[in-house]
Amino acid sequence: MQHIFFQFGSNQWSLFIDVFTFLLLWGAARALEWAWLRPRRLDRKLRKQGLRGTVYRVLATDLRENIRLNKEACSMSMPLLHDIIPRVSPLLHRTIKEYGKQSFTWFGPNPIVTIMDPELVREILSNKFGHFEKLKGGLMSRLLANGLLSHDGERWAKHRRILNPAFHVEKLKRMLPAFSTCCDELVDRWESSVGTDGSFEMDVWPEMQNLTRDVISRAAFGSSYQEGRRIFQLQGELVEHIVKALPTTVLPFNWYLPTENNKRMKQIAREVRTLIMNIIAKREKAIQNGETIKDDLLGLLLEYSNVKEKEQKGNSDSSAGMTTDEVIEECKTFYFTGQETTSVLLTWTMVVLSMHSEWQEKARDEVLQRFGKQKPDFDGLSRLKIVTMILYEVLRLYPPAVMLTRHSYKIMQLGNLTIPPGVILRLPILFIHHDPEIWGHDATEFKPTRFAEGISKATRNGQLAFFPFGWGPRICIGQNFALLEAKMALSMILQHFKFELSENYQHAPYTIITLHPQHGAPIKFQRL
Repeated sequence: MQHIFFQFGSNQWSLFIDVFTFLLLWGAARALEWAWLRPRRLDRKLRKQGLRGTVYRVLATDLRENIRLNKEACSMSMPLLHDIIPRVSPLLHRTIKEYGKQSFTWFGPNPIVTIMDPELVREILSNKFGHFEKLKGGLMSRLLANGLLSHDGERWAKHRRILNPAFHVEKLKRMLPAFSTCCDELVDRWESSVGTDGSFEMDVWPEMQNLTRDVISRAAFGSSYQEGRRIFQLQGELVEHIVKALPTTVLPFNWYLPTENNKRMKQIAREVRTLIMNIIAKREKAIQNGETIKDDLLGLLLEYSNVKEKEQKGNSDSSAGMTTDEVIEECKTFYFTGQETTSVLLTWTMVVLSMHSEWQEKARDEVLQRFGKQKPDFDGLSRLKIVTMILYEVLRLYPPAVMLTRHSYKIMQLGNLTIPPGVILRLPILFIHHDPEIWGHDATEFKPTRFAEGISKATRNGQLAFFPFGWGPRICIGQNFALLEAKMALSMILQHFKFELSENYQHAPYTIITLHPQHGAPIKFQRL
């Protein structure tokens, strides 16, 4: 009996060793394929087509060099010029100089092909056949914006259809009082800072962040800034942790590593979810108590997605409307993107108009001629030509998102290139916006008059090469919201103050997901 047990145990142990050895060999083969064989095949396919790029190195790739160059660039300020590419994106700047506009670098085992031809960029962003998708599984989409921005296919189409009504012109008109109230409070707060000589100095970067956060809270979610303050604080902290985690994102299992950074990100994600659920629950309770559904983004999500669409398709259709989780993710997305884009735009506009006082005066004259000291109205804001030209030119020189990315999942023909599956396509908006071949020899100069006849005629040869909000069907759903908010804020500031750069200002644009001023934006104001 003992002999039989021993024999059975030996057989079990032998089987365990065989299984373990198989799994080990299988894992090693998969790792070899992922880290070396597949990247080498992709490298050969790209180079065979005449593309040049950096040399692939297992795991080290270009990420480490990118971090080093960014750190070096951020260690110093730059002159008061708009030629910001070498500081903002030093690795890509060097790569393009060395290998050409159509070149590639590496992110882990994935090649990133740079596409700078505006026509090809439009083709990719138009995505007529759905063959160029958003990158999946990144920390950005997982934690900050896992809503409309991250979806593809039918899911994206459904969410876009549900959200579109919130950004129609008539809805934007009804949001204007909320914009105006927030700007009033900003001006009043600044007025209280005025010294005996009628002047004061202030860092406008946190001011613009607070303003746009207040606008989002009131206009989109029908709540006070105080109610959303903790969400914005947490999302700001989350961005810092995401940037810190970038060196490990090339590893497929990075999210599951028990690091302090990962633990904190998960903790923040849970807290943000809880806070948004509380706001939703509060609104749902008010609706149950007979209160009218508020005409804002959250009201639309709760009513249209979960009531109207289900009625149209039939309650038995589980694909109708949005789930609670989807509503939460769309709220998270708009809390982040809604305030980030406009705060960046307004901050750089204030900086640029401080550098170019002649354009500040032109904008002020236009605002005063249109509104005097009265509150700006929707029709008047829509007719501001000089202010619009200025905002477009700031968006050209300092686009909030300096680049977009897409991913090929099947063989695709793009111009004269055959793109194999598994290639990341990098659309460097900042580089395209600064390209002298497109915009002329003065491409890095602030020249709002280039938009005098509209976007379509702004470039040297009539190319459509202006992508601050993306392009095609996936163009930013909130672009009109952002521009209207920016026009309102800028108009009211111009009505009350003149401004110039402080002696403490350091010109240091850099990216933390969007294009931030590294050392803030201290500006001196003079009350009018």
